[in-house]
Amino acid sequence: MAAITVYFVRHGQTYFNTYRHVQGWSDSPLTQQGILDAQQTGQRLAQIHFDQAYCSDTMRARHTAQMILQANQASALKQPQELTYFREVFFGSYEGMPAQEVWPMVSGEAKLATYPELIQKYTITQLKDRIKATDPTHQAENNAEYWQRTDAGFDYLRQHQRPGSQVLLVSHGAAMSSIVAKYGQGHYDVAQIPRNGAVTKLLVTPETVEVAYYNRVDEGPLS
Repeated sequence: MAAITVYFVRHGQTYFNTYRHVQGWSDSPLTQQGILDAQQTGQRLAQIHFDQAYCSDTMRARHTAQMILQANQASALKQPQELTYFREVFFGSYEGMPAQEVWPMVSGEAKLATYPELIQKYTITQLKDRIKATDPTHQAENNAEYWQRTDAGFDYLRQHQRPGSQVLLVSHGAAMSSIVAKYGQGHYDVAQIPRNGAVTKLLVTPETVEVAYYNRVDEGPLS
């Protein structure tokens, strides 16, 4: 049975990205560079026919998806459908805080200052659990909670798209790297968050998810 092809895109750069603030379910607008990110990704995907377009229910993902669709020459879609399943990881009371303050608190005695350092020490799975454990409110998502939501999203795609369909899905960096860490069979460096506007190609089958490529920002058309 043919897979559902998902062009999984990280949103364009936001103001919180430039401030280096933790941004999960919190939101901030695209910067001028973020608008350019979305437009350039739209050009790289302009010849891909999309049977449907989805995005998370954040302003930054919605605006990115809209600009990608505006540039598309192979589909008539104008607006994405919002899906909460593909939100970013939820960081609880750390939302909106400077990352340079959050990561040392999460890492405890290790006092690590960057996300790549945390991933190298804990893995993505362990890091989500640690974020929830150290969040004073304990409202952040742990790994099981994140995957309960995301697995439901993949099931939604399987139920609503025919085999062989091609869809656009605009989502988020930590969500994208989490999916690739689980399904990429160790072939990709997930310690580096995907760049704004980067494309990851997923093949969703009835049984699993396969990664065709990850974090592509190269010039020229993508297939």
